[in-house]
Amino acid sequence: MFVDSHVNLHGDKFAGELPQIFERAEAANVSAMLNICCNIKDVSATIKVCEGRDNLWASVGTHPHDAKDNPDITAADLLAHTDHPKVIGIGETGLDFHYNFSDRTPQLHNFQAHIEAVRESGLPLIIHSRNADIEMAEILTREMKKGEFKALLHCYTSGEKLARTAAELGCYFSMSGIITFKNAHEVRDIASWLPEDRIMIETDCPYLAPVPHRGRRCEPSMVPLVAEKLAEIRGWTIEETAQKTTDAFYIFFDKAKRPA
Repeated sequence: MFVDSHVNLHGDKFAGELPQIFERAEAANVSAMLNICCNIKDVSATIKVCEGRDNLWASVGTHPHDAKDNPDITAADLLAHTDHPKVIGIGETGLDFHYNFSDRTPQLHNFQAHIEAVRESGLPLIIHSRNADIEMAEILTREMKKGEFKALLHCYTSGEKLARTAAELGCYFSMSGIITFKNAHEVRDIASWLPEDRIMIETDCPYLAPVPHRGRRCEPSMVPLVAEKLAEIRGWTIEETAQKTTDAFYIFFDKAKRPA
């Protein structure tokens, strides 16, 4: 059984299709999913998708793309939602200096507020990082010295230096369909040596569909294809890959309970 550690199911791209999406996921042996909040204004919609399903959880946060919408966000704004039984993580947050949809100042403020919320709540942090390796390494190193916290670098596509720094700091990593892409050699190389007990898998659906579905809408039923490629990279069986990545998910997101 597989866990998809990062899905985006509450948007328009899945409207009216969720029963079929869940049916296909179950048929593909996807046992659980984490629905990610990318803007705090959408937290209710993020949680609503999860209601009535023992195998689906949510996060609360604001993506760096949307930091401009929440330039004055505080830890208290995030903590207002963390008592909900479905909310098991804080994020997606972080830094994106590739698209720069938000200026650096609100991105940095947003990220810091999320870190403060993680320290206060004890929930783990879900990080997006793109073209910000130096800044991300500096912030994680500085903040971990103040007091360690759980951090996950999701959909890892950054460089080796950040990966080694984050691994030394105890961070977790999640691999997406990108590891199946033809030219993703560096990402596969990094996936080959990351700590084996700190790797998860994800689809980041509806984005980043793995080969042979690249370019189509992605969905949780495709996460076994990510697992198959990770198994090939690591020299694991598919059963070992499912077990290791599932265990990593429940150890990291320890508020989530394994479905019976």
